[in-house]
Amino acid sequence: MTPLESNFLVPNGTFFVELIAFAIMFFIIARYIVPPINKAMTARQDAIRKQFAELDEAKEEATSAADEFRAQIENARHEAARIREDAREQGAAIVVEMREQAQAEAARIVEHARAQIEADRLHAVTSLRSEVGTIATELAGRIVGESLDDEARQSRVVDRFLAELDATSGVS
Repeated sequence: MTPLESNFLVPNGTFFVELIAFAIMFFIIARYIVPPINKAMTARQDAIRKQFAELDEAKEEATSAADEFRAQIENARHEAARIREDAREQGAAIVVEMREQAQAEAARIVEHARAQIEADRLHAVTSLRSEVGTIATELAGRIVGESLDDEARQSRVVDRFLAELDATSGVS
């Protein structure tokens, strides 16, 4: 054995065959296998980036929708408060209007009652005058001793008696 044959650092024929086989395999892998893998990895990375972008966009949309929802709720609360205030004002106006109507109705009833009382008083005065006249005529007839059946005389006596009665009631 020669020292060259036993030295593993010196290349021999199998080394070159293996080197050529390696180069061919490297060329085939680099040419036909790696590009589709790189292409698939790039497509996968693009898909992941696209999903992240869509996720960010969906997150922004969700945030804006939540903000819009909060704004709508706030607007609804303000609208409800405004409606309650309007209803309160309308209720107060209705109460005032009903109170005014009740007062007007009460005033009308009082006025009607006063008119009725005045009519009843006039009727009572007229009735009393008639009765007082009849009683006064009878008394005068008994006192004087003569009959006062004459209408004109009876009317004068009654009127004079009532005038004296009014004068005495007006003095006291």
